[in-house]
This record gives sequence, structure tokens and C-alpha cells, in this order.
Amino acid sequence: MFVAVISVLPPSSRRLWRAARSALVAALAWAAAGGSVAAASLTVLMGDDMAASSEFVQQLRADQEPGGRFELVRVSPGAPGAAQPEAAAAPDTERAANAGVRTRGLRPSAADTPLTMAVGPAAARAAVERPGQEPLVLAMLSRLEYETLKASSPALRRGDRRVGVLLRDPAMADQLALVNAVLPQKHRVGVVATPESEPLVRELQRAAQGANPAWDLRVEYAPDARSIASALRLVVPESDALMVLPDLIGDNQAATLSVLRAAATAGLPVFGASEGLVRSGGLAAAVSTPSQLAQQARQLGQKVASAGTGSGNSNNNAPLVEAATPATVRVNATVARGLGLRLPEERELTDRLAAPR
Repeated sequence: MFVAVISVLPPSSRRLWRAARSALVAALAWAAAGGSVAAASLTVLMGDDMAASSEFVQQLRADQEPGGRFELVRVSPGAPGAAQPEAAAAPDTERAANAGVRTRGLRPSAADTPLTMAVGPAAARAAVERPGQEPLVLAMLSRLEYETLKASSPALRRGDRRVGVLLRDPAMADQLALVNAVLPQKHRVGVVATPESEPLVRELQRAAQGANPAWDLRVEYAPDARSIASALRLVVPESDALMVLPDLIGDNQAATLSVLRAAATAGLPVFGASEGLVRSGGLAAAVSTPSQLAQQARQLGQKVASAGTGSGNSNNNAPLVEAATPATVRVNATVARGLGLRLPEERELTDRLAAPR
């Protein structure tokens, strides 16, 4: 009777039926060999309720493949070792069942490796001190927050666990590339920094020296808020543009406004790495959104899982650090007109930053 039914189907339907049957047979055979489409389990540690962190976690959850296990753990403030699971998806039981019939020749891929991801500095501190050997990604950290963690947490360089670090700000080379795209004939950049900003200043100096042509970088330090004005008086006359670093000055509204006012008086544009700076009077910024950072963090997790563990060499145990990939460029059109600048569209500037250099 089965053959009779098939015989009355039109030729096109018979071809579709045979294709579907072949696909089903192949899928069953692949599953029997231990194949799996489920994503690995992802444990996310969250140490704050800031809007950016929440958006980051929401994007992680949205990108979790069907069948994968997603667990969100809240880290108690002030207690790095204390954490409470908020919610966990049911584990992929089909994948667990198939795991028992895998052949010895098949090895789990990086996508099958459980991963822990910490969002923000408080969660990063808790994650570094947690036991376990599964790969770890520390995300949504500023460069200075990472440097502080590195100096205070020897566990960050454990030899039995690979760690990746995703900084929330773009690299200094990208920041200078934006200045070049907006002011192609200018190469003098001024910066007022704090003593704690030395890691950022060193990165900026390396990027400036490595550019072609090299940038003329003028840096003055302000030990406290009262010193910012005097530092600006030295920097402004020697600069074609000012840059606000993501440090104690860039994170402080009053200090940032001091830089913006000095620049406006001198007719200089100000660049930075936050949309808030552009809204406050900066000319342009290369920024990364929390959603984009979540996607980059997943990719970094795959790299870390693929790398395996260290071999005893201290260099192998060092965390894999990535700066944020700029997702977009923001421009303050009002400031541009006030400076007499005709700038490309934001999308064009974004494309220029994404182009190989």
C-alpha cells in the first residue's frame, strides 16, 4: 500500500519526498555519530544593574542557540565570592543523550565547551576567584579597570584556565583613525590625563608613533581637579584637536566640561569614546554599543575555548585582551558647523574606521 501511494504522486512531489527522506536519514546518522546543533552552556555573572550591562545580557540571551543552557548569576555587591543564580534554562537533554554514543575519534569543538562570562568589574573580580577550569571571558571593563584587576588578582594568570578580556572602549588606534578621517590635514593631538591613566597614555603613544605619518602627541597630567585648567593652558596652544580619555576625567562630567569649554574657547574639536561626550559638545566619537559588545564577547569566547589551557609558560597564561570594535561613529553636527567643518556622514566615517589600515 505504501508503494501504491507513492506511485500516484506527481513527479515533482516524488522528488521532494525523496529529498526529505534523504535529509532525515542523514540527520539521524549524524546524530547517532554524536553530532549536535545545541550551543554550549553559558554562565553569565552580573554584578550591577546598569542599563548597559542589562542590554549586554539581553543580547547574550537572545543569541543563545535553541537547546543551549543559559544561566544568569547575580554577584552580591561587596562580596566577590557570593553569587546567586537568577534563572537557568533546562539543559539540552538530547545533546547529553547523544554524547554517550560518540565515537572516540570525535572531539568536542570549541562551540561545545561550557563558558563563563562576567559582565562588569564586580562580576570580573568574582569570576577570577571562582574555582573551575572552564574558559572565562571578562567583558564590559575599561582599560583601567582591567589594569587594576590584573594588579590585584594573581588568579587571573592561572595556568589551568584560559581567560579572555573584552574592553568596552575602542583601541587608541581606532580613536586616532577617527581624528584622521575628520581632520586629514591635522596631526597634533592634545590630552590631559591623570596619573592613573598611564596605561591609556602608553597605548595612545604607541598608536601615535605607529601611524603613518606619526602623530604629534602632547600630554599633560592633572593630579587633581584643580590642576585641569593649568594643564589645558599648556596643551591647547600646541594642539589641533583634543582627546578625552576614558579615565577619571572622561568619567567625570565636571572635568569633561572643563575640557570642552577650553576647546570651544580656542576653536578646537574634541574627540572621545562615548556618545555622552558628543551630546555634551564633543565633535565626534567612535563608540561600541552593549549589544555589539555582547556579540564580540561570544566570538572572543570561541577563541579562548579553542586556545586550550597554558603549557606552563607565563606568556601562554596571559589573558587574551581585545579592545571593542567600533560599532558606529557619532558626530555633533552643531559643533561641526560652529567650527566651520563639513564632515562626511556618520555611516561613511564608520565604514572608514572598519576598513583595513
